[in-house]
Amino acid sequence: MAKIRQDHEPPESISGWGWKYHHLGIPTKKKMPDETYLHQFKFYVSGFSTSPFGIEWMRFEKDSPVDKLIQTVPHIAFEVNDIDYELAARNLKVLTSPDSHTEGIRVAMIEHNGAPIELIEFGKKK
Repeated sequence: MAKIRQDHEPPESISGWGWKYHHLGIPTKKKMPDETYLHQFKFYVSGFSTSPFGIEWMRFEKDSPVDKLIQTVPHIAFEVNDIDYELAARNLKVLTSPDSHTEGIRVAMIEHNGAPIELIEFGKKK
């Protein structure tokens, strides 16, 4: 039987698996200040670099190839040490397989109970 988490306890992904909160991505249709356009994904991103809470706004083009769930439902992102291990060990539903569009950073998107979740792996620590 699964343990019921108490209100004061952190989620298992943090307390047991060692994941670290990175940011919260929120889809919007509103043009935001200081947007950066990501050509390969056909969407604009803003806010992350100035938010003390890691809030990231995402505004998608109509023909964006990004999964519709990610375009419409806010996602939480966690930093992990090894994406491949986490995907194999946790039996997670993968939306987008691990990929690297920026040197030293790998990203995968999963879905849990209808919510998109981003996993980020930064270059291996030496």
